[in-house]
Amino acid sequence: MLVAGAEGSVPCPCGWVEELRSRGGPKLATMLWQRYVAIGDSTTEGLDDPDDAGGYRGWADRFALAVARAQGGLEYANLAIRGRTTGRIRAEQLPVALELAPDLATVVAGMNDVLRPSFDADRIAEDVGAMQRALVGQGGTVLTFTLPDPAPVMPLARPLRGRVVALNAAVRAVTTETGATLLDLGAHPVASDLRLWSDDRLHANSAGHERIAAALAHTAGLPGYDDSWSHPLPVAVRRPRHEVVRAELAWTRRHLLPWLARHLRGRSSGDDRVAKRPVPLPVELP
Repeated sequence: MLVAGAEGSVPCPCGWVEELRSRGGPKLATMLWQRYVAIGDSTTEGLDDPDDAGGYRGWADRFALAVARAQGGLEYANLAIRGRTTGRIRAEQLPVALELAPDLATVVAGMNDVLRPSFDADRIAEDVGAMQRALVGQGGTVLTFTLPDPAPVMPLARPLRGRVVALNAAVRAVTTETGATLLDLGAHPVASDLRLWSDDRLHANSAGHERIAAALAHTAGLPGYDDSWSHPLPVAVRRPRHEVVRAELAWTRRHLLPWLARHLRGRSSGDDRVAKRPVPLPVELP
């Protein structure tokens, strides 16, 4: 079997597919994918996982590499743009993704909606479901995941916990109807471990993105991946209360207040930005 690429067809080591079949492994890995397209917001774009070249890597890049390594090649496009709400992702990115006709896609959205006064869990889930149905309807394998509980990461975000719970429940429900595959990231406490989040507490750090990629690879049934991504980190040293308070004040000054000021002006971090990888290109294998 061959995996088509922009520079020709790449032979694929298909033995792992038969191995998974023989041992009753995850069903998704009984197929090979030629083109992966990721749509979403800043987490799919890759913030805050620096790529050492002035940009961001992120779980989608890492997952694409895992798939490419497993099967010998893969084309990959990332249409995600930071700051995008679910409705805008559906309106702006989904049509482009459908034109690219991926046989593997990820649809992850909702956090920017959670932060807005107009939050409506059912409407967001309807948009997520519509994107899933459209991509599945073209014959693609579609993966999505729920959001982690924000309260352990941002104590000031405790009022948002109910919104995340409602959104996750709605996404779980709609995903059972669309034929997409759900990684229930929000059901695992380790996803809310502060040590896997960047200083802004809205995005995963490099270790967090690595965990999400491993979780997706396990969900997709790739060889060499298991549920170790869900295991808790070693118990953290308890910080004195004054250090916690100082950290909260610093976060408020450096991140929360600038975010509020930007949104009061009707601005978004994604204004005037374009997708980092709009054209499907072969994943470079180390």
